[in-house]
Amino acid sequence: MYRTGKSKLLAASAAAALAVFASVANAQEKWDMPAAYSAGNFISKSYASFAEAVSANSDGALEIVVHPAGSLYKGSEILRAVRTGQVPIGGRYMGAHAKEDPIFGMDVVPFLATDFDEAWALYQASKPAIEAALEERGLKLLYMPVWPPQGLFSKNEVNSMADMDGAKFRAADANTSRLAVLMGATPTKTEATEISQAFSTGVADSMMGSGAIGVFQKMWDNVDYFYTVNAWMPKSAVIVNADAWDSLDEATQTIVLEEAAKAEAAVWENAKSITEEYNATMAENGMTVQAPTDDLAASFREIGTTMSTEWAENAGDAGAAALDAFQASN
Repeated sequence: MYRTGKSKLLAASAAAALAVFASVANAQEKWDMPAAYSAGNFISKSYASFAEAVSANSDGALEIVVHPAGSLYKGSEILRAVRTGQVPIGGRYMGAHAKEDPIFGMDVVPFLATDFDEAWALYQASKPAIEAALEERGLKLLYMPVWPPQGLFSKNEVNSMADMDGAKFRAADANTSRLAVLMGATPTKTEATEISQAFSTGVADSMMGSGAIGVFQKMWDNVDYFYTVNAWMPKSAVIVNADAWDSLDEATQTIVLEEAAKAEAAVWENAKSITEEYNATMAENGMTVQAPTDDLAASFREIGTTMSTEWAENAGDAGAAALDAFQASN
């Protein structure tokens, strides 16, 4: 009886060990996903919806947890954190990395793509080069949400480019500084956190920015005009560390890609209504929100031709090919 009881005990122990092993082998993998913008931002909401869908539809194989508002990594740190494997996935505004590779900044070339259809065509033309540049860095692209178009904020009425002569134009980087010069304005470097102060103290009286900035920065306190010139429509990217991606089984990868495609379609459609809402909010708060005159629009198109040519000269073969593909599609 003793030997039989002992055998049963050993068998039970072995079964328990196998159950634990199976549980570990099939344990849900958790991916922390840093994002720079607040949880209420529509791009952050896209990340959250995507993460929830993957977690719900992967049968417990993968859980993605979004950490918004720079709570896990600051925006400037996210690409590096994913690249080095500190986190497996992240959402990052790609225009900030144009110095690393010009292809990351193609969508912020002023007046290259000036509506959502053109922005989508530009994305499709540049996507292979973007994917290749990310792959070189050990990263995989899942999807790219688009931001609202950039418009012209101004304290003064602007009917032609002559009205920008001598204006103090808030410039965030070399790209917008060059734009200011071509507009006949004087670029003044101002960080995003200093916009309200710059306008209220007279350091700046004009800038390019989205309706999101107009609403969240309450630009109606400092400027009277917003022109829907649609200077550019930047994109962020959801990127994954290549090793982390390769660690997923094929079925889970398929689910992630399917949900990424759904999230991308939804956020691009949502960006259109969000843009209208921002513009309406600015108008309700006393700003004049209107399309540019034909004269002003024509001048901006000329600037766009100049800046896209300059960009292509520095973008290498991949960038030039992407530009050719985009222009051929229009």
